[in-house]
Amino acid sequence: MASRSSTSSWTAKQNKVFENALAKYDKDTPDRWKNIARAVGGGKSPEDVERHYKRLVDDVNNIDSGNIPYPNYRPSAAGSNRGNGIIADQDLIRLRYLKLQ
Repeated sequence: MASRSSTSSWTAKQNKVFENALAKYDKDTPDRWKNIARAVGGGKSPEDVERHYKRLVDDVNNIDSGNIPYPNYRPSAAGSNRGNGIIADQDLIRLRYLKLQ
């Protein structure tokens, strides 16, 4: 098995910056992946962010197709799943929107 680079793990903050950068640099933006990598930082290359995007699209497609059941999480005491490593409904809607960009 090939070793993974140190850039393969993504923090919650990097993911949020990544999502915002996807909205800012749409599919028609020249050097899209380079711009997104620069925004995310942390040593991410354009190839890293493009690979991360493709995995995200695959995940959303698998959920939409029913291959992976839609999560049915119970709300936390605060009424939110944020911060627990769980994708909240609002986040999933945003991911679907970004996929269409």
